[in-house]
Amino acid sequence: MKTRKGLRWLVMMLVAAATIINYIDRSALAVMWPGMAEELGMDKQDYANVVTVFLIGYAVGQTLFGKLFDALGTRVGFILSIVVWSISIGLHCVARSAFSFGLFRVLLGVGEAGNWPGATKAAAEWFPIKERALAQGIFGAGASLGSIVAPPLVAVLYAFVGWKATFVLIAVLGFIWIVPWMIIYKSGPGAHPWITEEERNYILSGQVGKAEKQAEYVPSLGQLLRHRQSWGVIAARFFIDPIWWLFVAWLPLYLNERFGFDVKQIGLFAWVPFVGAAIGALAGGWLCGRLLARGWSVNRARKSVIALGLALMLPSLLFSAVAATPVLAVLSIAVILFGFQAAITNIQTLPSDFFSGKTVGSLAGISGTAAVLGVIACMQLVPVLTADGNYAPFFVLGALLVPLVFVSVWLGGTVQQVQAAKDPS
Repeated sequence: MKTRKGLRWLVMMLVAAATIINYIDRSALAVMWPGMAEELGMDKQDYANVVTVFLIGYAVGQTLFGKLFDALGTRVGFILSIVVWSISIGLHCVARSAFSFGLFRVLLGVGEAGNWPGATKAAAEWFPIKERALAQGIFGAGASLGSIVAPPLVAVLYAFVGWKATFVLIAVLGFIWIVPWMIIYKSGPGAHPWITEEERNYILSGQVGKAEKQAEYVPSLGQLLRHRQSWGVIAARFFIDPIWWLFVAWLPLYLNERFGFDVKQIGLFAWVPFVGAAIGALAGGWLCGRLLARGWSVNRARKSVIALGLALMLPSLLFSAVAATPVLAVLSIAVILFGFQAAITNIQTLPSDFFSGKTVGSLAGISGTAAVLGVIACMQLVPVLTADGNYAPFFVLGALLVPLVFVSVWLGGTVQQVQAAKDPS
């Protein structure tokens, strides 16, 4: 059997590709909404309600798939996740009301949620500690690239085949992805037949530090939730994820209401901020890796990059509130999303920094559920805050969340592996 160098990077590129498809599927409704809403007789509150029920499914799916990935493994977990979400996005073609869209969006949310605990678990399995933030950055760049590709792709498909066929066509992408995933992801690095012995040893030896060579600590759910480290991750995700979703869910509508953009113009502009996000994801992972290579502790490196990302976000959110032109608006939002991805790339590595591979999916899933609960609360506020077409409160809401993320990360304690001896039970 032939071996392949750099297999871990190929695995993460496949995870990133799944994430691109994930974001094309979830973004399609927002891009086409200005045209669809008029045809189907729905308004902004209907849109907020449809997004909210998607997020309810997404919240449930985060914890559900977190446990499934730990129980079934990364290979099967990803296949199950992408099959569920691809079927559900295809079914959007038969929806005719906010209620029917809501039903299919719930199913979409459950399926798409699996991508996040799955990606975190794949990074923990396939990468040494010093490379995990960069691996997470590649995955995060996939989310951004999906948001870059979605507006022009969906706008073109909408113009040529209409919204019903567009949902069917993008559903096919997920089923295509399954083929290379099944061929390439045969197992984890410990038993994969294609991996070189050198890469296997590099990955496995770099996954544990001196303090971790004791018996592996695999806490129960109750024990997991007694650790301040777990609550630091949960709280950080609760406060930071709504900022991303404000733009994923509402950027097309913001451009439509604030600057009068139609679907075609949204397709031309809405991808630009996510270029900043893609660069931020890679930069955040790369910078953390460089700091670790220079001898910084995991704690100092992770927290420094998170703080830098948050420091970029806060003034940019406040500036966006008063941006007078679409060019200034999208460029300012690009800086916001750059900072967001630099920060979230490192926040999402924290479950694997604190706990072993057998617990990573569970904590990633629980914190993802908490994140979605924060998003749901904000989504319901947006129609109220922007009722008069003024989006300044929308950006102020995001700015208010940034300091809370900072506090959550620091209250989570030192970033290092939690040992059984420290279990308060």
